[in-house]
Amino acid sequence: MNLGVTPPERQTTLRLNDGRSLAWSEWGPVHGLPVLFCTGAAMSGSLGFGADVLPELGLRLLAIDRPGLGASTPHPEKTFASWVEDVRQLVTALGPRDVTAVGFSQGAPFALALAGSGLVKAAALVSGQDDLAWPSLAPRLHPDVAAMVRAARQDPSGFEQSFSRMATWDGLWQLIIGMSGERDRALYLSDSFGPAYQRSLREGFSQGPQGYARDLVNALGPWLVEPERITIPVDLWYGGADTSTVHSPDFGATLATRLPHATRFLEPQEGGSILWTRARDILARLRSHATGSAASLHGS
Repeated sequence: MNLGVTPPERQTTLRLNDGRSLAWSEWGPVHGLPVLFCTGAAMSGSLGFGADVLPELGLRLLAIDRPGLGASTPHPEKTFASWVEDVRQLVTALGPRDVTAVGFSQGAPFALALAGSGLVKAAALVSGQDDLAWPSLAPRLHPDVAAMVRAARQDPSGFEQSFSRMATWDGLWQLIIGMSGERDRALYLSDSFGPAYQRSLREGFSQGPQGYARDLVNALGPWLVEPERITIPVDLWYGGADTSTVHSPDFGATLATRLPHATRFLEPQEGGSILWTRARDILARLRSHATGSAASLHGS
């Protein structure tokens, strides 16, 4: 299977107004419609997806290193609001184009922050981390995850400091593999995929664990914009064979009811790696939202 996983075609940085640098990796035609990729936990932008279909779809994938990850300058007080402002400056630099966003795993709430800010025309959340403190979801969480959510909300600073002391890229990698089902584990440990995923985690931790810890506090805390207030189209993609306890306990079913313009895709045979195995469908839907052309897929 061609998963469209290739080294970045271009890597770029932008000097932000406060002097920090925002870095990203790119694939696809330089004049294509921009797709902003909000990566998973602690991942740099060097692991993209769908590189083989971007030219035919006319899309340009920009995988952003969130502050403190990869080559982006740390921002110890990083919030969803500061993230939106950083990306606003990037979008301004790209020029007047219709922009969309993809959020994978922990990147989902970061993509939703962009969705609620008016910066993007549509978004896709893929194996997305849900609003885990939402009342109807909380009872369905794994006890360890429920405890983590409570700790992050009751003492955000202490929680962040605790994770900063113990988190490593290899420890996170082992956690990902341990939580993965058979389908995902086979892909993540394959010779064609595993080294690229591990490289993105090593790069994500290259400045230390603080950037990841800060992202975790933000993702587990209150979201910037309530899903009910997001007015753009949002596609939710989940695999029924995804066994991760930190994505969504009901595969986005509740979140789909909260988003006014959501389309949910639940693929029974897919896992959390649906971002790579269904990349063309995910990107084609986004392109249809951006251009107004009819989509060929139907959600549930």
